[in-house]
Amino acid sequence: MDGFEDLEVWKKCRQFRVEVSTLLKDFPDDEKYRLIDQLKRASRSVTANIAEGHGRFHYLDNLKFCRNARGSLNEVLDHLICAFDETIISNDQLNHLRGKYVECFKLLNGYIAYLKKKNE
Repeated sequence: MDGFEDLEVWKKCRQFRVEVSTLLKDFPDDEKYRLIDQLKRASRSVTANIAEGHGRFHYLDNLKFCRNARGSLNEVLDHLICAFDETIISNDQLNHLRGKYVECFKLLNGYIAYLKKKNE
C-alpha cells in the first residue's frame, strides 16, 4: 500500500498549506495570535487529517478524517475571507487562494467518493 504522501489530494493540500504559510509572513504582527495562528492550525489540519485517516486503514475511519480535513479546508477559506475583510490581503490574493481551495476541495470530495465506492 502506498503512503499518504503519494495521494494527489495530500500533495495539492500540502501546496495550498505552503502558499498560506508564505502569505502569513506578510500579515501584521498584531494578528500573530489571531488570524495567523488560526490559519496555520487550520491549514495544517487539512494535511494532518488526510495523513491520519490514511494511517487508520479502515475506510470508515479514513472517511471520518477526510471529512474533518474538508471542514478544516473550509475553515481556511473563512479565515482568508476574514483577512480580506480586514484589508490584510487583497482581492487578487483571496481569489488566487480561493482557486487553490477549490482544487483541494474537489480532490478531497473525489477521494471521499472513491473511499465510499471502494468499500460498498
